[in-house]
Amino acid sequence: MKTCNQCQSSFEVTEEDRRFYEKISPVIGGQTFLIPEPTLCSDCRLQRRLAFRNDHHLYERRCDQSGKRLISMYPQEAPVTVYDKDIWWSDEWDPKDYGREFDFNRSFFEQYGELISEVPHAHTVILDAENSLYTNYNGFVRNCYLCFAGNHLQDSLYCYNAQNSKDCVDCLFVYDSELAYESVHSDQLYNTVYALHSKNCSDSMFIEGCTGVKNCFMSFNLNNKEYCILNEQYSKEEYEKRIESYQLNTYFGFKRALDYWLEVRKNYPKRSNYNLMSEDVSGEYILQSKNCHEAYIVAKGSQDSKYLFSTFPGLKDSYDCSFSGEDISFFYECMGSGAKGTENLFGALILDGCSNVLYSQFMFNSKNCFGCSNMRNAQYCILNKQYTKEEYEVLVPKIIEHMERMGEWGEFFPISMSPYAYNKTVAFEQFPLKKSQLEQSGWNWEDQHISNKAHESYDIPDDINDVSSDITSAVLTCEGCGKSYRIIQQEYAYYLKRQLPIPRYCFDCRHQARLTLRNTRKLYDRQCDKCGVEIQTSYAPDRPETVYCESCYLKEVY
Repeated sequence: MKTCNQCQSSFEVTEEDRRFYEKISPVIGGQTFLIPEPTLCSDCRLQRRLAFRNDHHLYERRCDQSGKRLISMYPQEAPVTVYDKDIWWSDEWDPKDYGREFDFNRSFFEQYGELISEVPHAHTVILDAENSLYTNYNGFVRNCYLCFAGNHLQDSLYCYNAQNSKDCVDCLFVYDSELAYESVHSDQLYNTVYALHSKNCSDSMFIEGCTGVKNCFMSFNLNNKEYCILNEQYSKEEYEKRIESYQLNTYFGFKRALDYWLEVRKNYPKRSNYNLMSEDVSGEYILQSKNCHEAYIVAKGSQDSKYLFSTFPGLKDSYDCSFSGEDISFFYECMGSGAKGTENLFGALILDGCSNVLYSQFMFNSKNCFGCSNMRNAQYCILNKQYTKEEYEVLVPKIIEHMERMGEWGEFFPISMSPYAYNKTVAFEQFPLKKSQLEQSGWNWEDQHISNKAHESYDIPDDINDVSSDITSAVLTCEGCGKSYRIIQQEYAYYLKRQLPIPRYCFDCRHQARLTLRNTRKLYDRQCDKCGVEIQTSYAPDRPETVYCESCYLKEVY
């Protein structure tokens, strides 16, 4: 057992782990540089990586080249140079102009920190977006607003990691869906409201663990049912009459139904985990994969990997990866990666087609680079300076040996190097800390700015049919955090069409509420509440839910 250098907890490095570290150790100039065993536990390593990702906090700032006003993931005071992404992708500048010699009298991280503060960064990470200004970490999106980490998404609002979907609002990890509202970790939905852990469902509200249902309300663990309320069968006429009595077009009626659903859901059995069609795995939300352990939100086709957090399909032979792209292999300690990459170590945003890239950030289609930042189509570069293949293979081994002496080789970038305030990153969602704790660690904190600007109070009508379009000109105050928020025209039209009340909370508060509905990363040992067999689950033993092993749960699906 080893002791984590950060949290002082004990953690294990197995023989299988050691074989992996040896297998992915880079060979440069004919010399193998072994990856040392980690000095931090897997949680602290994940925390360190996630501190380099701010995906849904946006700021107004100016482009440091043109002066153009931007909506950016970097605030104006961030310690980096920021360009409009259109300029960043252009030939108006050359990242090699920021190249520098390596100084063996100083640490690598010190020199690399200076490089990333000077070389321009794109203001957002967006690929092929149309009319989707207020978004980030998206690909192929159309007419979207405040949507993040999505792919092939259109006409949607306030979604996080929604894929191949349209006309969705306030959704979290929803796939192949249309007209889904406030739905979490579900797929193939149509016209649903509050669908949780459900699949192939339509025209339903407040459902959990359901498959193939339609016209169901406040129902749990149902399979191919219709016209059910609280799992009881009704006729079509009875069902419609009962639903009408809830007055879901009013905020009072909708909130009363939501609160009751959240309370009564504790009475229905939960499956021990949501790992589906997977073999020899441990974690939560693992789909059609095998031999993946300590993994969370892993897409289909992944295998032989460990310590994963939110990956796309086809990841193989990789450890300690977060937000990883499709069909990558032999990655280690990377946060964010594109498709078709291989043999990339210690990187943030090592994107499409990169190989043999070490200790770098924001790299596209590059290979054989070390300590580089914001480069495209690069090869044999060190600290953004161009070298020949022969020069590269002589210098990189010397730098690695220097890093070994400094205790840097094998470590991801320190959190103190992140350009984001810790409480604005994904790390804060998974590992929340107080401001005083961050200050002790030397990590950045950003105070919440609540506008004191006076604005006319707007009394939101209870019934959506009494809300006029002038609400789109009003400034509303969040009932949760007190921040101002607005209802845009596209959003107002959506609520009116679907007869849903205007939300009383801002996007951030609604996002945090959705996070509490999904299962956590942490696994616990407990017994199945029906047969008593030992299970591993994200439901802690002292939680009130009834939890069944997979076999018992499947017998309970109606």
